[in-house]
Amino acid sequence: MKYTKEVKTGILAIVAILILIFGYSFLKGKNLLDSSRIFYAIYSDVEGLSQSSPVTINGLKVGQIQKIDFLNETGLLLATFTVDSDFKFSKNSLAQIYGGGLIGGKSLAIVPDYNSKVMAKTGDTLPGDIEEGIMELVNERLTPLQVKVERVIVNADSLLTAFNEVLNPETRNNIAASFDDLAETVKSFKTTAESLKGIVEGNSAKLDETFTNLDEMSENFNKFSDTLAQVNIKGMTNDLEKVIADFEKISNNLSSGQGTAGKLLTDDKVYDNLDRATKQMEQLVQDIKLNPKRYVHFSVFGKNTGSYEAPKDSLK
Repeated sequence: MKYTKEVKTGILAIVAILILIFGYSFLKGKNLLDSSRIFYAIYSDVEGLSQSSPVTINGLKVGQIQKIDFLNETGLLLATFTVDSDFKFSKNSLAQIYGGGLIGGKSLAIVPDYNSKVMAKTGDTLPGDIEEGIMELVNERLTPLQVKVERVIVNADSLLTAFNEVLNPETRNNIAASFDDLAETVKSFKTTAESLKGIVEGNSAKLDETFTNLDEMSENFNKFSDTLAQVNIKGMTNDLEKVIADFEKISNNLSSGQGTAGKLLTDDKVYDNLDRATKQMEQLVQDIKLNPKRYVHFSVFGKNTGSYEAPKDSLK
């Protein structure tokens, strides 16, 4: 069967148009002959996810992003992606944006939820989620460190400023003078130490004798301590307590007027009688001295003594 040039030209034109359509769709990430499932996910921020980005399940590529567009006037983004694999997952599985770094871009991972029994089918919208990437983690870790470093720098700057204010030329001169004085003091201590060393070396014999005497004194003290330990302190204490008790008893008797001494101390009559007897004794002694003839009669020839005449200075 022969075709005319017009038919051949028409067939070539149709093939060229089909190739153009398939090529254009392929470049846009679409495969017109593909029977992949289509799913959707909504995000407030796609974190740099772009069209043709891979879609993975447990790290295995199962599809790609078809389109990302605004959902409504609130700024939410609708991501459309395909899944080529027949792997079944539930409708509650997460469509999580992950990855991204200094070189690589973002990808979309389907995190299957095995607890739900409602399987996802083409056209379903999966809950969207965003995993923190390397840059986000680095920023999260570096931000507190940056704040601390800034505080340290500010404190160091304040410290240096205060240090510069304190260490003015006059203060530096004073510090230098203090170190000079300290050096002189050290020299003086060194001289004193050398003098003490000479004194010790010159009197080493006396020091040895002194320490020997101290040892003897210590030994004697130990002997005295041993002797003192053998003394019956308890018996001496008991005897002393008995003596104190006797003195206390005597004191109580004297205070209460018992016995001769107690009556003498407490009875006024006894004191008055004693005082009167003492005065009378003094008068008797004085009268004997002044008038001995009244008390002593002596005659060699037996002459009778005359009558007694009271002297003028006689006591009455």
